[in-house]
Formats: sequence, structure tokens, C-alpha cells
Amino acid sequence: MRILLVEDDPSLGEGIRTALRRAAYSVDWMRDGRAAMAAIRDGGIDLVLLDLGLPHLDGIEVIRGARRAGLDVPILVLSARERASDRTLGLDVGADDYLGKPFDTAELLARVRALLRRSGGQAQPSLACGELVLDPATLSVRWCGREVDLPRREFALLRLLMESPGRILPRESAQQRLYGWDEDIASNAVDVHVHHLRRKLPAALIRTVRGVGYVLDEKAAMAGEA
Repeated sequence: MRILLVEDDPSLGEGIRTALRRAAYSVDWMRDGRAAMAAIRDGGIDLVLLDLGLPHLDGIEVIRGARRAGLDVPILVLSARERASDRTLGLDVGADDYLGKPFDTAELLARVRALLRRSGGQAQPSLACGELVLDPATLSVRWCGREVDLPRREFALLRLLMESPGRILPRESAQQRLYGWDEDIASNAVDVHVHHLRRKLPAALIRTVRGVGYVLDEKAAMAGEA
């Protein structure tokens, strides 16, 4: 999952980015509203965490601009503006949630998970396909009741595959959502992650669609141990 963080406070922004990356999210960090608006228009973002008091373009105007352009990316406002009128305005112009500063990191991550579930049409907190279960809150994966230890990139890739089992995840889309703009990426990075997943889970779970990408095989997941 790729998150756009828009925060001009260096220490707070660094803390949020670190927490999100530890939770297996890819993070792009912008410091001003104009750059944020351009990034949102470019697409490929799953969620926006948005401060309101930004240089060049206020956060409220960023929300208005995104919604006027027909962009439905979820937006979570992070702001020290705690008056009820400020919260009401933020939500009325198109924000999906509002969290006042200072906030607890655990609450922020819970709200992020909730918004991503809602935008993906997912009701349950965990993702499950047959004997494969992934819990974003605990960063845990279980196969046939056995816990599987995965580093964050592999966890994030498996999460993308499990969001749409049986549907092809294009390689380019996976790469875009696993890595931020400021990260160096090897051309075969996604293929390497898939290779590692196949070593820790039954290889038949992730099927290659040659020249396109990968798909989580529902039949293999239902079948259990291989």
C-alpha cells in the first residue's frame, strides 16, 4: 500500500514516516500543499495523510482540488486545528477522517487500516483466502494455522495479492505500490520478493502470468498444505 504523507514539520513527518514503514506501507513524504496536489493528481496513491497548515497551498484547498478533479483517494486529515468548526469544514469539503494533533501512533495506524479497508470494500480486519490469513494490525501471516515470518516488503506484496485473490496484480503496479519515489528499485525487485514468498509458502499459491504479473491462486489456498 502506498501512502502520501503531507506534513511540513520535519520531526513529526519523520516519526510518522518511520511508523508507517515499520507497518509495511510504502510512504512518499511531501512538505507543501502544491507538491501534494501534483502527487495526488499523478495517481497511484492508496491513502493521503494531510496536514492543513501547509506552505504554498492550504490543506483544505488540497482536499477541495482533489475532489473537484473527481479523485476519490481516501484522505485522513492530521491537524492541530481542534475546533469543531475546523473538523466539520475538513470533513465537509471531502476528507474521510480527521485526527487532531498530538495523537497516538497506534491510533493513527488503526485509522489508516480502517480507511484502507473501507476503500477496498473489506469488512473484516484480517484478509483470508482459504488456509492463508494475513492480519495488517499485527503484521502476521498464518498458513494452515502455522505462523509465517515475513519481512515488510514480502508482507506488503502478499497483502496486495490477497486483496484481490484470483485477479492479476501487474508487476508495474506492484512495484509502484511497494516503493516510494525516493527509493532505488532494482528492475527485478518484485520478482525477487515473489521468489522469497514461494520459499516460505507453497509455491503454487502465487502463479506467474508471463509478461504481466502475478496472481494469488484461490484453489491452491483452499487446498491447504502442499
